[in-house]
Amino acid sequence: MPEDETQPQNRTATRAQSPHTATVTASAMDSPAPQTAQTTSGPAGPAPWVLRLVAVGLVLTALNLRPAITSLGALLEEVRDGLHMSGSVAGVLTSVPPLCFAVFGIMAPRLARRFGPGAVVCAGMVAIAAGLVIRPFVGSTAGFLAASALALMGIAVSNILMPVIVKRWFPDRVGSMTGLYSMALALGTALAAAVTVPMTDALGGSWKAGLGVWAVLAAVAVLPWIPLMREGRGAPGQATAQQHGDAPALRITRSRTAWGLACFFGLQATAAYIAMGWMPQIFRDAGVSAGTAGVLLAVTMAMGVPLAFVIPRVAARMKNQGPIVVFLCACGLVGYAGLYFAPAGGAWAWALLLGIANCAFPLALTMIGMRSRSGAGVVRLSAFAQSTGYLISIPGPLLVGVLYQHSGGWGLPIALMAGLMVPQMVAGILAGRDRTIEDEC
Repeated sequence: MPEDETQPQNRTATRAQSPHTATVTASAMDSPAPQTAQTTSGPAGPAPWVLRLVAVGLVLTALNLRPAITSLGALLEEVRDGLHMSGSVAGVLTSVPPLCFAVFGIMAPRLARRFGPGAVVCAGMVAIAAGLVIRPFVGSTAGFLAASALALMGIAVSNILMPVIVKRWFPDRVGSMTGLYSMALALGTALAAAVTVPMTDALGGSWKAGLGVWAVLAAVAVLPWIPLMREGRGAPGQATAQQHGDAPALRITRSRTAWGLACFFGLQATAAYIAMGWMPQIFRDAGVSAGTAGVLLAVTMAMGVPLAFVIPRVAARMKNQGPIVVFLCACGLVGYAGLYFAPAGGAWAWALLLGIANCAFPLALTMIGMRSRSGAGVVRLSAFAQSTGYLISIPGPLLVGVLYQHSGGWGLPIALMAGLMVPQMVAGILAGRDRTIEDEC
């Protein structure tokens, strides 16, 4: 789609960055295009095979951004028994991913400026593969946590840099490319949850093999980024961020849009982690069988596969993404109302509706790519929104567990989940306005 459809307010800035112009605004962390010179006599841009390679890299990377988490959830009981892990430690383990995403994600902008986004994502895939290979075989709880943190560090920096790479290589296809890797991310999430247990059985019943085998997928994801690492620094018509001044001068905390995105991202992550951690138990306590409860969770996660491709494409064609935010949050409110009043009777409908609501994640990623004019701005916005957002999401699943334990039922926790949809809607409307962080900073 043409870029002026996605960001009409930035036509002047877009022309300044066109391949038909001699001067190009670039940032220190942007990767260079294969051509190093641009002239007015002809177009300059990445070769088609390079774009195809970047697209393959995005898809393979996205497939690896959740299996380290969902594969562990499928085998958590076996891991606890094997490592003699206490229940409290297991509870901490379920809160480690968002904490690591917040802490390690802050490192991504500096690393991207120093080495280039492609090189950092390549290193992230190596870290995921290494962590997944090491953690089943360390033989201690501390070692398991440390190896998990290594894998989560790789996931964290890759989370941050996916929108940056899309903005860098596909500036006129932000929506479609965000949809592509969001769909792959949802597929990887559902796939690991669905096949880890059967695959463990096929490998002889060892939970260590069932967890470690996912390192193979991460190792494969390293390969597309290796030839792109040399493209790591600089950009066509390279000028440093200091020369252009915009990126370092941005004080992103002054931007209402940035704060809106951070809150929207954090609240949607809260809903997602609550669903992954507690939804099966809600259904089981309502009289649904354990097997069916697991399938219902898989349905909720699987809804993200087709919708994660459609929603970003639609969002990128709109000046204001507020209506999509309202629709997704309304689905969430209806789904939670169903869980409150008739959890077993309409279980499949509630699972579908909450699956639709969970597609706020690809929408948030799309808005990150659209709310800045430059790659430098996108990397700063992505780091701020995701790191702050994951910090916001940490207490949610723990609070639900506390309310469930002390109230003796799911009424109060579900009311909390539904209540959080309201500020999520408000934050999303704020983040979806047709403006950029440069306008506000």
